[in-house]
Amino acid sequence: MEKLIETQDLYTNFYTFEGVVRALNGVSVVVKPGETYGLVGESGCGKSVTVRSMMRIVQEPGKIDSGHIVLFFGKEGRRHAIDILGRSDAYMQLIRGNDISMIFQEASTSLNPVLSIGDQVGESFLLHRLSEMLERGIAQIDEELSRSPFILAAWWKRFQRALYKRENARLAKHLERIGEIDEILTELEGKEDQASVRQRETLNRYRDRLKKTDLLVQFVKRVPFLRRYYGRIRRVVREAVIGLMTQLGIPSPHSIVDRYPHELSGGMQQRIVIAIALSCQPALLIADEPTSNLDVTIQAQIIELIRQLKLTKISSVLFITHDLGLVAEICDRVTVMYAGDSAETASVRALFKNPLHPYTRGLLDSVPGVEQVGELKTIPGSVPNLVHPPSGCRFHPRCPRAMDICKQEKPSIIEYEPEHFVACHLYTGKDAR
Repeated sequence: MEKLIETQDLYTNFYTFEGVVRALNGVSVVVKPGETYGLVGESGCGKSVTVRSMMRIVQEPGKIDSGHIVLFFGKEGRRHAIDILGRSDAYMQLIRGNDISMIFQEASTSLNPVLSIGDQVGESFLLHRLSEMLERGIAQIDEELSRSPFILAAWWKRFQRALYKRENARLAKHLERIGEIDEILTELEGKEDQASVRQRETLNRYRDRLKKTDLLVQFVKRVPFLRRYYGRIRRVVREAVIGLMTQLGIPSPHSIVDRYPHELSGGMQQRIVIAIALSCQPALLIADEPTSNLDVTIQAQIIELIRQLKLTKISSVLFITHDLGLVAEICDRVTVMYAGDSAETASVRALFKNPLHPYTRGLLDSVPGVEQVGELKTIPGSVPNLVHPPSGCRFHPRCPRAMDICKQEKPSIIEYEPEHFVACHLYTGKDAR
């Protein structure tokens, strides 16, 4: 089975004054290239913690204690499976935004209120696509020099071009060097002997200390008059931002680029967050409840935009939502989560046609039908406190089919049918059927 990203037995805990919050209890997720993957479950079940762990942006006091997060990107220099939990922060800075991007829950809190929209979207271009921006600036200067009659203006443009080329060459050398280090780290992956562990730690520290800025360029940027040379790159980035916003169907991009988040509606803010996530055309887009707090018509527009972007710009989408109807409409496969556990994973068709886990059945039974008669069914009880989670299967206090073994042992994940996985003691015995 071809994979894009995989988590294996992921345990993430939060060390609070009340106690240890066991947020993820051995979660395993596999996202394939070209698919839309859904994560569903009640609030507090660990959906957002799962994707934040994937990107290694779990905030303090949270910590990924064990497990593996394996990337299978096919880009040059990343041909092999890479466990990112053993990689440096500098490596993750290249991955985030470039290979994996995320649309966070609240667009209004994701945007910086004191920076313009152009500055916030353009930050990704300067961080991940600086070489492309420098080349565009050099091309503009070459075109202007071919028709510029003024000697002083030509001198200033040649000075700009020389600095751009110098910075671009330094950047290329930096990327080549870290590529060599990453190749060595990939070869050391999985080796646990003392020499290999020590070499990995040394290489990761060295990689973090590598500088990609040229000393002369750095000096020029500090001189008040000379640092104006970088204004052209800012204009190039502005043009790239306007082009991206135009592709995403954002109206009046030349005006929006100079506005601030508080001047935009909720739907427009969400589009800007999507623009930031897509600025580098990532292989995986994580959408963490991207339609929360939006009215129904705007929700439909955002969902349709993500659907179109998957066809044209990105490979896979990992979609987090509470809405089972939305999952049925846009997802190919889905994992149902409960209290930090993966309860069931299957294709959308198989899950809705033949739900296996009692929790999945409870969720589907609680969805109102078109011709609803009588009271809706509910799942009794509430999500447990994860500082003191239930023993064994975490769903057993609310499960209508709980057995004694459910209180004693955590069920293993089994493949009950092809590509249909479930973690429940009802299906782990020999006479499961």
